Amino acid sequence: MEKPQINSDRYLLQVEDLSKSFRDHNAFWHSGSFAAVCDISFSLEKGTTLAIVGANGSGKSTLAKMISGVTKPTKGRIWFKGRELEFGDYQSRCRHIRMVFQDPDNSLIPHLNIGQVLDTPLRLSTPWDEEQRNQKIYQTLRLVGISPDHANIPIYTLSQSQKQRVALARAVILEPEILVLDNALSSMDASVKTQLINLLLNLQKQLGISYIYLGQHVGIIKHISDNILVMKAGHMVEYGNTREVLTNPSDDFTRRLIESHFGHALDASAWEPDSAIFE
Repeated sequence: MEKPQINSDRYLLQVEDLSKSFRDHNAFWHSGSFAAVCDISFSLEKGTTLAIVGANGSGKSTLAKMISGVTKPTKGRIWFKGRELEFGDYQSRCRHIRMVFQDPDNSLIPHLNIGQVLDTPLRLSTPWDEEQRNQKIYQTLRLVGISPDHANIPIYTLSQSQKQRVALARAVILEPEILVLDNALSSMDASVKTQLINLLLNLQKQLGISYIYLGQHVGIIKHISDNILVMKAGHMVEYGNTREVLTNPSDDFTRRLIESHFGHALDASAWEPDSAIFE
């Protein structure tokens, strides 16, 4: 696995040797630490999707938080359009890289209405007046399949699918180039997953947005991602084109993940047009 060469013309985001260590509070007799993420490198092109796959505790969420600027790396570098990102540059980074979390109930304030949720990032990050902000809110609601007439509906009255659409609207309202989707579909049933997957793909086509999708559902990952990065115990064990990795995995963990989901290894026929998303 070769490290990416810095190329701002081709790549939107580039990560080199990104690592994160935390203090080990179980080290009774000495001051110790454990490595949650170790020397991860990858590149992301505009309008493409990178899936980061790993078991719980593999380090994928920590990696996503470093990319989004929530967690400070222990070492390593991140470039966006050829410019190195610095930790603490929240105002700039939040315009370009946004996160959508797994559970909208934990990321949305229930007593606010939809319009208030979407107005907050606009008030914090733009000089627009109320009329301009409202027009952007209505436009964004239409993008995610919600009627602008619903802007005054409280969050707590919405279904999980509607809440996730609001969370997605909040993420795209500032027109970021990258969305980090942290298991954003895992709590939905199959029919809702399909609807939201189609919405994500349509948004990507319309806006040219890039996704970093974190999860374990290989059926979804196979369907939406261009490239895949497999993590185990903080290390990258596979990285490359999704089809190539899933049809010819080199690591036992990847093989087990594929076979536990599909019941068998994959070949080229799994990408034929009539193959199902979740089978």
